[in-house]
Amino acid sequence: MSLERELQKRSNAKCELCGNEENLSVYTVPDIKENSLQTNLYACKICILQMEDSEKIEPNHWRCLNESMWSEHDAVKIMAWRMLHTIDEDWTQDLLNMMYLEEDVLELAKASGDGEDDENKLIHRDVNGVILEHGDSVILIKDLKVKGSSMVAKQGTAVRNIRLDHENETYIEGKVDGQQIVIITEYVKKL
Repeated sequence: MSLERELQKRSNAKCELCGNEENLSVYTVPDIKENSLQTNLYACKICILQMEDSEKIEPNHWRCLNESMWSEHDAVKIMAWRMLHTIDEDWTQDLLNMMYLEEDVLELAKASGDGEDDENKLIHRDVNGVILEHGDSVILIKDLKVKGSSMVAKQGTAVRNIRLDHENETYIEGKVDGQQIVIITEYVKKL
């Protein structure tokens, strides 16, 4: 039986990511040397276009990952993990926090090297020069007045699940006392 027929059968002739039933084809997970049923998935034209060109990503289309990330098939889990890391929305971080991948599958998911050697990519660093990433936890190293409010974020406060500002490498966002604030990276230390 051909690879496409096996994938059709496995997916019930639906996109394994979004469930679409039109314009389906075999999609091989990039950056993995092995080529087998485990490294291919059946996907629609819309998903493939957005997986291959991050400029065309429509975040709301990928809300389907809420279901497909639980697939029993490695190729589907790998692409769900990669897309959740690519899309910078609050809900994607929530899904990533729930998602579990076995160690070997996680290594394959990370094999994409997204963002490596990108000279235009902003690198956020804490006060000690440690690189900060989306979803990290940091601690405030001094009391900070929050502009536009009477709130003071106290030294020693932990800020979990930070978001990076894509336009300025000195800014991150996080919740302190239930309020979303912008924090300058020179006032935080990675946990």
